[in-house]
This record gives sequence, C-alpha cells and structure tokens, in this order.
Amino acid sequence: MSIKKTDFPLALCMIQPEPCPGSYRNTGMSFQEVMDISIKEVEMIQNTGFDGYIIQNRNDAPVKQMASPETIAYMSVLSYELKRRFPNMIQGILIDWDGVASLAVADAVHADFIRIEHTYTGMEVGYAGLMHAQCVDVCMMRKRLGSRVPVYADVQEIHYEQIGGKKIVDAAWDSVQNAFADGLFIGGRTTEESMQIYHDVRKRLGDDVPLFLSAGSNGDNIREILTCYDGVSVGTWVKNGNMNNPIDPEKARIFMDGVKEARRLRNNR
Repeated sequence: MSIKKTDFPLALCMIQPEPCPGSYRNTGMSFQEVMDISIKEVEMIQNTGFDGYIIQNRNDAPVKQMASPETIAYMSVLSYELKRRFPNMIQGILIDWDGVASLAVADAVHADFIRIEHTYTGMEVGYAGLMHAQCVDVCMMRKRLGSRVPVYADVQEIHYEQIGGKKIVDAAWDSVQNAFADGLFIGGRTTEESMQIYHDVRKRLGDDVPLFLSAGSNGDNIREILTCYDGVSVGTWVKNGNMNNPIDPEKARIFMDGVKEARRLRNNR
C-alpha cells in the first residue's frame, strides 16, 4: 500500500500497544501478549472499514526524545508482523518521540509513512524537557538509506508549549519548504479552530501538500472535518476519552459511518 491523493480523505486509527518489556509501565506482560492484542485491534478496525492505522508506542511513557534500543527492536518486530498480516492497510509509524527511529523502522518494514509528532521543526517544552527539531537528522537518514518513506510532520503539536512564537501558517510553510516534509498534521483545540487553521495553511501552501487533522476528530464532527481535510487519525474518541483504553468497536463503527457519509457528500460536490 501507499498513500495516494486519489484515496483522500483517509480514515486512520491510532494503534497504541500495551507497554512493551523494558518500559516503565510494563508490569510483566510478555511481548507476545502485546503483539496478540495489537493484532486483534488492527483486525477489528480493518473489518470496520478504516483505511489504515498509525502504530505508536504511547503506552511506553515516560520517554525522552531519543528512543531506547529495546523500543526500536520491539516496534520493528510488531510493525513488520502487522504489515505482513494486513498488507492492504496503510501503515504509519510513530515512535515516541524519535523521528529518526521512526524512519529506520518504517524503511525496514516497508511502512507507508512516518508521523513525527514532537518535533520536526522548531522547539517545544514538555514534561521531559526540551524537544528539538529533528528535520536535519531525518533528511540525512533519508539520503543515506535512499528511503522513499514519506514524512508527515505535526506542526506545533497542541499538547506541548511552542518556543519562538512562530505562527502556525509560517511553521507549516517552513516544514514543507525548508525541511521537506511530504505532508502535515495540523489542528487546533476546537473544531472551529481546526477548520480555520486548515484554510489558512491551505491558502499558504497550495493544493499539493496533504493536510491531516492531528487531533480532535470524533463521531460528531468528522463529517465537517472531512469536507476539507485529506485525512484524520482518531484515537481518544474511539477509546472512550482515554488513550490507555482499548478501541471501542461500537465507537469505531459510529466514526466510520460518519466518514462514509462525509465521503458521499464530498464526492457529490
């Protein structure tokens, strides 16, 4: 699989495995058990109609910006197994919070893209301290490997504090024009703010750069969101408000009903 503009809008789901061995929150669950749970979740969202998923080791928190060797190893094996079992689903890789590790894993397992959430350009501060731009290191690894894995970058992720005060439209332009991101994840704290951000960024960048909603999609707003956005990655809402929960199959179904309606409306414009 690969991401094609003709496939837009895309509905992706966040797959966030149980804490892997070696992480602070792992309480003895084996890696095989972690894999089995993730495989069942991906199977469920495939049957529900999702186009794909982003696999993220969110439950390995707390983490610094550079991933540990064991995290990279476990995520490589899990991502490979999911890609093998579900070859027709789009696969994104997000290793918290290490874009270089994400690219290495994605290139090795032939994933369809990586998402770099903290941080591709600029600088942020959060619970683990400063997060520095990774664009130079990611670009250099792409060059060394000859990698064609697309890089989708979050622009000013809303859960961390941005340093520097650059406007999101300017940061988006910077991510594409100076740091060579292939697509962007953008969004605000409300549906209205997210829609305005989309229009502002689209006006600045033109029509060629894919724009995905970074956060905040739900069963109530997905029809409106997909009138414009090229795709979404849903997590919190289908997990009943807590990212540590498993995906609720009924919530996933409701969400995809909204996606299908949005596609119908979009195609009839």
